[in-house]
Amino acid sequence: MFGGKKQVRVETERLTLRLPQHGDFQSWTALRRESEAFLTPWEPAWAPDHLARKSFANRVYWANRAVKNETALPLFILRRDDDELLGAITLDHIRRGPAQSGTLGYWIGERHARQGYMREAIDSVVYHAFHRMDLSRIEAACLPENKPSRDLLEKCGFKYEGVAQSYLEIGGRWRTHVLYAHIRLDRRGRAE
Repeated sequence: MFGGKKQVRVETERLTLRLPQHGDFQSWTALRRESEAFLTPWEPAWAPDHLARKSFANRVYWANRAVKNETALPLFILRRDDDELLGAITLDHIRRGPAQSGTLGYWIGERHARQGYMREAIDSVVYHAFHRMDLSRIEAACLPENKPSRDLLEKCGFKYEGVAQSYLEIGGRWRTHVLYAHIRLDRRGRAE
């Protein structure tokens, strides 16, 4: 269970995590546009219509459908004191049954990076996934040279598990990624 019907909202000390809404289009587009050079080395290529209103509307519809079907938990990250959009975090590829797992992805606008926001968001989504959704394992992957992301995952209790060859196409070529996992009852170290 996602912790409620369709309206998922996670509150932390400084943040509100909630589903994207149609009214977020302007702030999302502005943040993505101003952070493009910061984000594109780490992300799959943006489609030509990536910043278009119709593409964003499709993203909102997908988010609501994914939560209803319990296949993903796509959340926007907003600062509580001024409601400014900071980035997004998604728990995707949710698998039930014996797996009880999902895959974590995230991004933050360049001007909001390295202020502890993403750590706070990851910690809250991990807690929500383990205690509200009853997941057992959360996986994440990043490029080996993305030291800030690797350090962040490790600070949030994720453990290095290995390498996935040709994991995602980034910058026009298939890139190897390093794999991490956070396990609810982790016997390898820190446990939730």
